[in-house]
Amino acid sequence: MSVIQVRDLSKRFIIQHEKSGVGKYTALRDVISDKVKGFGKQKEVVLNEEFWALKDINFDVQQGDRLGIIGRNGAGKSTLLKILSRITEPTSGSVKIRGRVASLLEVGTGFHQELTGRENIFLNGAILGMTRSEVRNKFDEIVTFAEVEKFLDTPVKRYSSGMYVRLAFAVAAHLEPEILIVDEVLAVGDAQFQRKCLGKMEDVSKGDGRTVLFVSHSMTSIQALCTKALYMDKGKATGIEPTHIAVSKYLYGTESVESTSEYVCDTRKSRSSGAFIHKIQILNEDGKLQNRFKTTEPIMIRMIWENAEGVACTPNIQLKVEQGGVTALIATDSNIDWSGAKKKVKGVYSSDFTIPAHWLNGNDYFLSVALDSHSPRINFENHVDVIRISIWDPMDETSLARGMFTSVREDAVLWPVLKCSFSKIE
Repeated sequence: MSVIQVRDLSKRFIIQHEKSGVGKYTALRDVISDKVKGFGKQKEVVLNEEFWALKDINFDVQQGDRLGIIGRNGAGKSTLLKILSRITEPTSGSVKIRGRVASLLEVGTGFHQELTGRENIFLNGAILGMTRSEVRNKFDEIVTFAEVEKFLDTPVKRYSSGMYVRLAFAVAAHLEPEILIVDEVLAVGDAQFQRKCLGKMEDVSKGDGRTVLFVSHSMTSIQALCTKALYMDKGKATGIEPTHIAVSKYLYGTESVESTSEYVCDTRKSRSSGAFIHKIQILNEDGKLQNRFKTTEPIMIRMIWENAEGVACTPNIQLKVEQGGVTALIATDSNIDWSGAKKKVKGVYSSDFTIPAHWLNGNDYFLSVALDSHSPRINFENHVDVIRISIWDPMDETSLARGMFTSVREDAVLWPVLKCSFSKIE
C-alpha cells in the first residue's frame, strides 16, 4: 500500500536582484551616500529570477519502506521534505499522504524554545493527535533514549545542539507516527548516538511497519538503513531505485560506471606513450567474466597491456569505496620486482591481481588501473573508475530478499577471516 504518492511535484522560488551593481561590494559609507543622494527619487528597479528547487518529481513510497533521499547540496532534498511535512506548499503537482507524519528537519524545528523538555514532549504528542495518557505511556522510553534526564525541566533554549537533537529524535521516533521524516540533522549528534538512531529507525520500520524517509550525506548510513533510495540532482529525480544504484549516481555523478565485467580501452589515444592498456577483465575463480561476488569468493582482476617501446613499467590497480562519509582507497602494485621490470622487452602482457576470498567487506568498489614507472617516476596510462565490482554477504538474507548486492556490515573496508588459535591456560 502506498503511504506517499508524489505526482508532477514542482516548487518555484522568486529570487530578487537589483538591476545594477549585482555582486558588487559596497562600503557602508557608499550606501549612506547613495541613500542621501537618492532621497525623493524613484527606487532602483528590481529584477525577479525564477528558481525551480523541484521540477516534475514523481514517486511512490510503500508502507514499511526505509527510503534514503540523497543528492548534493542544493539538489532539492530539504525542499521536498518540507513539502512532505506540510511546512511549505508546492507550486504545482500533488502530494497524497496516508498517516501521521513526524518530522525532524532542523535543529529548533518542532519545539517551543521557552518550554522545558518535559513540556515539549507533551506538546509534540498533542500536535500528533495523541492524548496525554498516550504520551505518558511513552514518556520514560523517550527520556531514556534521549539521555537528558537531568535537564527535563530546563527550557530547551538552553540545550546544546546535541542535547536538542537527541530529545527531538526520541520524541519523533517514539510517539508512533506512521511516517518518520529525518533530515541530515542527525549529523549534529555524536557517532554513538547516530548508530543508536539508525537502529531505532530500522526497528520501527521492521517491527511496527512504519515508513522512514532519511536524508544523509553518509552513504554508509544510507546503505545500512535504507531499502530503497531516491537520487536528486538540481531539483530533478529519476525515481526510486535500489540503494546501490542511487548511491553510485551520488558518488560518481552517474550510474555509467561500468556494471559489466570487461572494459576495453581506446588505444588510439595512448599509442604515443611507451606503454598502454588494451583491456581490463574481472574474473571468477573459474576464469569466467563476472562483476558481482560473494564475500566468500576470490576475485581476479586481469589487465592486458602492451609495452610498445621496451620501457621499464609495471601495472597497478586501485579500489575506491565510500565508507563512513569518506572515500577509502586500496592500492597495490603488481608483484613484479623492479630489477625485472627494468629489463622488460616489447610485447603484450597479461597481469592478474587476485583478491582473496573473505577479504573485502560487502559494498560497491570502483576499479582504477594504471601503468607506471618508479625510476624515473612516469605514469604511462591511467583509467579511473572504469568498472564497478559489487560484493555482498551471502549470510545477509535481508539484502538478498530485496535484490541488494551490497551489505555494509560495519564501517570497515576490509572484513577478513583471520586465523585464531584457542588454548586452555587454566
